[in-house]
Amino acid sequence: MEPVYAAAIAAGKVALRALDLRVRAEGAEHVPAEGPVVLACNHVSFPDFVFVGRALLATGRRVRFLCRADIWDSPAGRAMSAMGHVPVDREAPAAAYLRARALLRAGEVVCVFPEAGISAAYAVRALMPGAVALARETGAPLVPVTVWGGQRLWGQKRALDAPFPRPLVTRGRTVDVRVGTPTTVAPDADLVETTRRLGATLQATLDDVQRLPEHRPRPGEWAPWYPAHLGGDAVGRDESYTLDGMPRSAVTPTWSPALL
Repeated sequence: MEPVYAAAIAAGKVALRALDLRVRAEGAEHVPAEGPVVLACNHVSFPDFVFVGRALLATGRRVRFLCRADIWDSPAGRAMSAMGHVPVDREAPAAAYLRARALLRAGEVVCVFPEAGISAAYAVRALMPGAVALARETGAPLVPVTVWGGQRLWGQKRALDAPFPRPLVTRGRTVDVRVGTPTTVAPDADLVETTRRLGATLQATLDDVQRLPEHRPRPGEWAPWYPAHLGGDAVGRDESYTLDGMPRSAVTPTWSPALL
């Protein structure tokens, strides 16, 4: 029954209602009804895991998220463990990989944020190959997931020396979650090339969602939450690379966001 997970779902519903926040899900039927699944999701806001979990409630499947390890140092740490989520130490990620692999072999749905953080440019940045590696090793289908809208509530900082960003209590927002078609990663698939295809898929879907009228800033509005390449005021993509701090093992982008 997983009472902690059930309580977290109930609390999440209350919070979303209090914020009058609408999570629109498209493609949730692409998640297999049983067996292991690797979800590979882009990352635009700190509560993205809440929105992805909400979008997949109708599937009846509980998602085990790979999240930054310092969450376990907070009062939420015990609850995160009880829900089966996995802490990721960027300095030593092997333990998270092994735990995720064990969950997949037990038939679970595991969600990876392969960007390993939030790009200040709000474009898909360099990707870690772990999601593709997990799908390749376990045979679990790889399902791309795109989320957009949460950055208006709790997005990335704009400078290295800026303090950790704080959430904005803003009501009436919309978050879109789009679940793509599952693919099978062959045992002999090239990790880098497959990860690059994943990056291109995530960016293409993000391009579509970012252009929806309800997600665009009003004329003349200062919009640090909207990409500069689309006319917003977010950090430019080239400048954001200094903020990303990606490990050497990350796959550099061969994809680019579509311009206006």
